[in-house]
Order: sequence, then structure tokens, then C-alpha cells
Amino acid sequence: MPRTGPAPVRPDGPFPVRHTGPLRIVRIANFVTPSSGGLRTALRELGRGYRAAGHEPVLIVPGERACVADTDQGRVVTVPGPELPGTGGYRVLADRRGVARLLERLAPDRLEVSDRTTLRWTGAWARRARVPAVMVSHEAADAVMRTWGLPPRLARRAADSLNSRTAYAYARVVCTTEWAEREFVRIGAGNVVRAPLGVDLRDRHPGLRDARLRAAHAREGDVLLLLCSRLSVEKRPGRALDALAELRGRGVRAVLVVAGDGPLRPRLEQRAGERRLPVTFLGHVADRAALGALQATADVCLAPGPCETFGLAALEALACGTPVVASASSALPEIVGGAGAVAADTADAFADAVQAVLGRPERDRRQRARARAEGFGWDAAVAAFLAAHDTGAVVEPKAPGAVALPGHGGAG
Repeated sequence: MPRTGPAPVRPDGPFPVRHTGPLRIVRIANFVTPSSGGLRTALRELGRGYRAAGHEPVLIVPGERACVADTDQGRVVTVPGPELPGTGGYRVLADRRGVARLLERLAPDRLEVSDRTTLRWTGAWARRARVPAVMVSHEAADAVMRTWGLPPRLARRAADSLNSRTAYAYARVVCTTEWAEREFVRIGAGNVVRAPLGVDLRDRHPGLRDARLRAAHAREGDVLLLLCSRLSVEKRPGRALDALAELRGRGVRAVLVVAGDGPLRPRLEQRAGERRLPVTFLGHVADRAALGALQATADVCLAPGPCETFGLAALEALACGTPVVASASSALPEIVGGAGAVAADTADAFADAVQAVLGRPERDRRQRARARAEGFGWDAAVAAFLAAHDTGAVVEPKAPGAVALPGHGGAG
């Protein structure tokens, strides 16, 4: 009888044996929480796509306690991991030996890793286990280092060293944009492939626009700005507040709604209060429909992060018909195209870009935003990631032993 999906499993129970053909694609990631944004969305949508293509995705992430859950993105194995101070709840997979034992029991056909710092050791594990492995580069190392204050030359040197080791450790490195690919091209890495992320065009659309929601956040005639971002240093959320202040100083009746949380939130709230800026901090918006309504209702979505390698929240806003003003230093000019504007990393430049976008006829700017997003469906993204995994190869089925989470024992 054909298998219709993975059977339920306990943390110490066996994973089912596969038939010849479908691949068990084990994905492993750090820095994922119930309230995190782009990476969590990408992992979920790719997992769904892998399942729809007939493969068996398994996701390993850190959490407060061990558990295994069968979800629409495949099996999700949560391994206890310590919380990193000052990150707003991010955890990491610190038990290397335990995770290695878990990987051995899962017996993957392919390994997909989404953290090239603390998880780079998995490349050596995959080589020893003869498992083709890819590293997904979700950030530009040199750009992130610069946002944390490292001088440009030192950041570049450190990034080149990190990226050389990453390219050597994995069969392939997947970059989601040409911008993200540049730092690997710079070091001459020959195993880099490009695979874009995507947006659910049925879940995000202009029809989500909500007049009552708009009235709750802005008066008639106001410009409603939206920031959907984690509130952390590398995202530069303070620039959205600075742009708002600049616009209001020019006589533009603008207000800002911030959807997202993070370690900078208290400081940003204090700053907005001291400057008497009309900013509403919503925190993490867990309801995807509610977030979609916000994205569709705003006049302009701001994306000030200078080291974004793709920008899923910005792409979702475009799908909702809302133009985006993004940092010219990031990868977002590739994503936004003519469906918004890009700006230098200053309040003046962001304010100029917002006014330029608002100067276009509303119907035109909203249609252009939606049309741009329609080139980034998840189907194409999933196909590109599966191509990076060489999923056309025939794989013999394996019979892994019982899967025990680190610290929980279990049969081998």
C-alpha cells in the first residue's frame, strides 16, 4: 500500500523506512523561534513544497524542551538548546554530539543547513556519512559584521575566511539573490547556486486591505507606514522612526505601525515617546491573516535593514499591493525592482523615497507591487532548492534505527 505521509513518532520511537525514490531531506537550523520571521517562514514553505513533491522533509531546531511533531511541513524535531542572552529568545543547538547521533539515526539522503556559524561542523559530518549537504546562506557575513560595528576591511577579511571554510565544507552553497552570492564569488567559490525564496500569492493579496484596520491606526488623509521586522541591531529599525520624524518635519502627516519584536523594542518605544512620534508597536503578530491585512492596508512598507539577503516581509507586502522602500545597501533592490524605491541608509533618503513612491498614482503603484510579487511564487522556489539537492538521483532506501533526542536515550 503506498505511503501517504509519515507515521506519528515519539521522541524515542523509530522513523519509518522509505521506499526507493523519495528523499529524506533533513534540514537543520538555529535562530528559529515561534515569534521569528523570515527564516521560519522559509523553512515552513520549503518543507511543504518538499512534501508536495513526494519527499520526506525533517526539520531539526532548538527549543526549550524536546519534542517531535508531524506538521504540514513534515516532521519537526525540537532539541533542547540554550537561549542566547540579548537576542530576544533565540536558541542554538549546542549539544554537537547529541545532534550528530540524531543525524545518524535519521539517516538522511540529503542535508540542508541554515546556519553557517555554529552548525558548520555538519559539513564534515555529512562528508564522513557520504550524505550530499548544502548550506543555505541566509545572511551576508561581511554586511552583518559591519552592522555590529566591525570596520569594513576587517569585516571583509573575516567574512572571506568564514565563507572559504563554508564553501569547502559543503557540496553546495545556496544563495537566494545575486547580492548574497557576491561574497562567495569574491573568494572564487565554484559550488554556489542561486535559488530564490518566494511568497504565497493566495495567502497574500490586495484583497486583504481593511478600511476599519486603517481607521484604527491612521486618520483620514494620513500616510500609513509599516515596518515588519525583528527589532534587532542588524535590521536597523530605528531608521524607520528617523524617516517618520523627517517626513513629519516636512509637513507629511505620516504614522508608523511596527509589527515585530526583539531586543531593541524598549529603546525604540522610549525613543518614539521622547520624540512624540505617532508609532504603534504591535509586537510579534502571530496571526498571519492579521499580518497580511496590515501589509495590504499600509501605504508604504519600510525595509531599512542594510544586510537583508532577500526580505520575505517586503515581498509579502508587494504581494498585498503595497510598495516597498528598502535599503539600497541590501539585496532588496533585486526584489523590489520598480515596485517601490530604494534609498541610501539615512533618514533623509528614506523620506525622499517615501515621497517619491507616494507621488505615483495609487492604483498604478499598487498594481506594480502585486505584479512584481507574482514573479516570486513558492513553486519556483521549491523547484530551485530541490534542483540544488540533485533530487533527480535515485536513492536506495535506508533503515535508520530508533531516533533518540539528545539526552533522552533510546535504541540505536
